[in-house]
Amino acid sequence: MKLTVPTWLTLLRIVLIPVLVLVFYLPYSWTNFAAAFIFVLAAVTDWLDGWIARRYHLYSAFGAFLDPVADKLMVAVSLFLIVQDNPTMWMAIWAAVIVGREIAVSALREWMAELGQRATVKVAALGKIKTIVQMVALSCLLYASTPGDQSLADIWMGRWVFLLGDWLLAIAALLTLWSGIQYLLAAWPILRDGDKKPVDMPEQDATISSLSTRE
Repeated sequence: MKLTVPTWLTLLRIVLIPVLVLVFYLPYSWTNFAAAFIFVLAAVTDWLDGWIARRYHLYSAFGAFLDPVADKLMVAVSLFLIVQDNPTMWMAIWAAVIVGREIAVSALREWMAELGQRATVKVAALGKIKTIVQMVALSCLLYASTPGDQSLADIWMGRWVFLLGDWLLAIAALLTLWSGIQYLLAAWPILRDGDKKPVDMPEQDATISSLSTRE
């Protein structure tokens, strides 16, 4: 298996996850800056590996599998850290919506693959908007988090950044739910008729390549 540059960037994003957790809990005033920087760096590598893959046609099956896994892990871990630092009902609800929807969509993809079916889900534009809003929200909330008692975020507009991130996370959760519903509606005809068709169809590709990884 040959590792391409985009795949190396994806692996870097996975390596940054435990680094983010470690930095987040360090007892220093600058940890909020470092945590937000690590998340932004991961988001940049996410965009960069996709751009390089498209620009230079450096595609691989392993990279296609690993890229959405790395994205979802980074987002889920960041949400867990934020909810732990801000254990409010609404913060927990937004995090549960985002993580729960990702689990539901992953299960839906697996089921559709077992049916040997393909589907075209035209939510790319909505997915991109959702991803941008979500990344900005998580960056703001990580910056405004205060695991220690002397976070510099309290001095440098930390409260306003937190409020911005809080509202953006709510919007991201609603967009996530909306795109998930669209995904389900597009896949529903296949699910509805799935029992009428054999599960294992060797002549068809079991992957759902037409489904966007930015749902």
